[in-house]
Amino acid sequence: MLEAIERVSKSVVNVNTLRHFRDIFFQPIPVRGMGSGTIIRPDGYILTNSHVIQGAERIAVTFYDGRMLEGEIVGVCPSVDIAVIKVDAEGLPAVEFADSDKVKVGQPVFAIGNPFGLPGGPTVTSGVISALGRTIRSKSGTLEDLIQTDAAINPGNSGGPLIDENGKAVAINTAIIPFAQGIGFAIPINMAIRCSGDIIKHGKALFPWLGINGISINEAVAQRYDIQSDTGVLVVGVVEGSPADRAGISAGDVILEFSGKPVKKIEELRKNILSRKVGESVGATILRDGEKLDIKTTLEELP
Repeated sequence: MLEAIERVSKSVVNVNTLRHFRDIFFQPIPVRGMGSGTIIRPDGYILTNSHVIQGAERIAVTFYDGRMLEGEIVGVCPSVDIAVIKVDAEGLPAVEFADSDKVKVGQPVFAIGNPFGLPGGPTVTSGVISALGRTIRSKSGTLEDLIQTDAAINPGNSGGPLIDENGKAVAINTAIIPFAQGIGFAIPINMAIRCSGDIIKHGKALFPWLGINGISINEAVAQRYDIQSDTGVLVVGVVEGSPADRAGISAGDVILEFSGKPVKKIEELRKNILSRKVGESVGATILRDGEKLDIKTTLEELP
């Protein structure tokens, strides 16, 4: 395990930012910020959090060996708190990825960060995965489907990897709750890879969109609305002109299956949609007035 941590540590960088604010006399005041980053490709692409580089006018990236290079923002995805920066370098030690869909509660993990770029390399803390599928509120909005861990994620460690016992990244550290102890959060690496891939290719993350508002059905909801199912997603609104609208989905319908998978609650439907691609044609089974209907729709890019 120590060998794996040492190997991964070489893939973790310090991200130092500079931005300017103006005081009440309109005088520019330089403000420095710092965080961590994770090398994801040998040709200079580095993954970090969007809040780490937000508003940055200059970015300096410090590597494990003390080298410092200027970084350029490739693109950001604030809704997932992911950003990609690029440095002019080749042959960098990129981190290996695990499959975050297969992680389990109780699994040992290690949080690695490089908040200060000090000699001796990154910091390492250990813990376990405490919970999956967490939702938290942040300054930039709501972050969903996060991994919760009790491994200490200190300020400045945002953007560093959360790794398993094999030294593979299962998530990217993103946030802490300062008034609590033993609670940290990280973005599942599968989502981070997907977002970063879109950013590198298109300059932005492409999220598929169905265009409904819905609520999970339980026994109480089923009785209240006289629905002949105690699971699924009740559609309470459809965006005009959306893929759902064009497919004929309307308020009052119940989505039972989506893309061949049963839908028991709204969180499952959201995760299923996000796992698809923009332009992908998918099937769904809905319940309308007690009758099951099969429909087809083509997902579009989230406006």
